[in-house]
Amino acid sequence: MLANDYKKRVMIVDTSNEIGGDGDIPHPGIGNARRMQVPDSDMQHKVLIEAVENHMPQVIVIDEIGTKLEAMAASTIAQRGIQLVATAHGLTIENLIMNPSLDMLVGGIQSVTLGDEEANRRGVQKTVLERKGPSTFSCGVEIISKTELRVHHSLEATVDAILSGRSPYAEVCKMISPGVKKEVESEPAFQTSSEKKDEVSVDDFHLTDERNSHNELTSESLLDMGDNSLEHEAPLCLYVYGILETSVIQGINQLKMDAAVQLTDNISDADALLALQSKLKKNAKIQAAAKSHDIPIYVTKTSSLEQITKAIRALMNSHANGLKGSRTEENTKLSEKIDALEEARIAVMQVVIPKGEPVELLPRSSQIMSLQIDFIQKYQLETERIGTEPEARLRILPISD
Repeated sequence: MLANDYKKRVMIVDTSNEIGGDGDIPHPGIGNARRMQVPDSDMQHKVLIEAVENHMPQVIVIDEIGTKLEAMAASTIAQRGIQLVATAHGLTIENLIMNPSLDMLVGGIQSVTLGDEEANRRGVQKTVLERKGPSTFSCGVEIISKTELRVHHSLEATVDAILSGRSPYAEVCKMISPGVKKEVESEPAFQTSSEKKDEVSVDDFHLTDERNSHNELTSESLLDMGDNSLEHEAPLCLYVYGILETSVIQGINQLKMDAAVQLTDNISDADALLALQSKLKKNAKIQAAAKSHDIPIYVTKTSSLEQITKAIRALMNSHANGLKGSRTEENTKLSEKIDALEEARIAVMQVVIPKGEPVELLPRSSQIMSLQIDFIQKYQLETERIGTEPEARLRILPISD
């Protein structure tokens, strides 16, 4: 494509003829591109420089960059304004950053000491890692599987995000079937526990096995109520630490909360912090910054989509009912809501509907009773409020004949 469609001078440097073709016969897929075979794999860096000096290519395609000398040669070529297309081994971009032989491809890393004011503003330690210089490549692609790719359109922005502890932007491309491609692009968004009570773990929202089916019902009810109350409110600003931003965005989209949640890279602007537990515990600065700004911390033990969606659902339920931080007396724990809705569900399903008898629920706060009323109305049942605070409670009325 580069050689034929865009009429560029393309040079392929291949150690084992995997790209250009076997022997003296070039592969038809390379079009008008030229090949330079490498007689000795240890001399690939010299062949790269030779290709630039003798052939003046506009594009160089490299089979694999695996040594520091080859990385230095690629960086030199990029500085001369020549477009590079190359591969390098590593599971993720982060592996490439931490590889001392290949980190030059992404700009290299260096340790920088920040001033007290800047460290407090960022919410990080005084000594941090930063990108040393410009990246050799402008964009990068992670091959997740044969049918899935993760594209980083700005490799420098990705490296900066990873080094600062944030999750990078990426576009995930999936092949559903041969010839059919689906793109899931992350939306442009701005983007560890000092005391256990400051953390809200996803496991805290698990009920016992025998109540799992009921938990789904009550959680969905809470979720629907949260969505309705957020329709005319500003979105929740979420600061993510130690979890891939694409995974968080996928979880948000799965819950259909993309309009209700906005990622931020400034912890002082955040309404909540979502972090991976193992990484959060290693960063006391993030914990301190969250406490100083009175930001509730939600942690997940793993970065699986299931754990992330449960954490997002939990923090959104709290936010929807004005629970910003669980620090004030008016805040109600999510477990109390689940218990109250479970009480209402059992009363409806076991007494009111089958027996046609009214049931009085336990005394609850006005906020909890509002949730119960919304839940009971889903069964087309009426309620009445009896008693006064703090003994106010609901009576569920059966359907009149």
